[in-house]
Amino acid sequence: MSSASSSSSSSLSSNDLQRIFQKLDRNGDGRVSLGELNWLLERVGMQYSLDELENLVGNTTLDFNEFLVFYDSISSRQKNEEEEEEEDDLVKAFRVFDLNGDGFITSDELQSVLSRLGMWEENGGGDCRRMINVYDTNSDGVLDFDEFKNMMLLTSI
Repeated sequence: MSSASSSSSSSLSSNDLQRIFQKLDRNGDGRVSLGELNWLLERVGMQYSLDELENLVGNTTLDFNEFLVFYDSISSRQKNEEEEEEEDDLVKAFRVFDLNGDGFITSDELQSVLSRLGMWEENGGGDCRRMINVYDTNSDGVLDFDEFKNMMLLTSI
């Protein structure tokens, strides 16, 4: 993630972070102690010991620029963890549909799982082959994990 002052993906603007920094800097010396930083992190559900924070930060206090870098690193770490969780969920979902465990989802497997879930109507349900073909980028007639992932991410928007 880029620095918060130029980051468009950060959830907080540079102005927001400046206000937070000023509130944390209770004595007005332009630096935030690890204790003050830890107080904020605990309020947002992140648990660190002061030793862990010092190892992360490399100092016992932070100026505003160091605070921005720390915010970006924590935001990046949290985003990576969320992406890993999403990937794990997709792997589990893929395994539900890949009935024979060969690493591919066929139209028969898709229809079987949708039927078991009560999401397939024989007469009005459409054709699973057409559903697969929409996301079958290599045109082999089945979905591999990457194709399945693209399908799930594109249809969940």
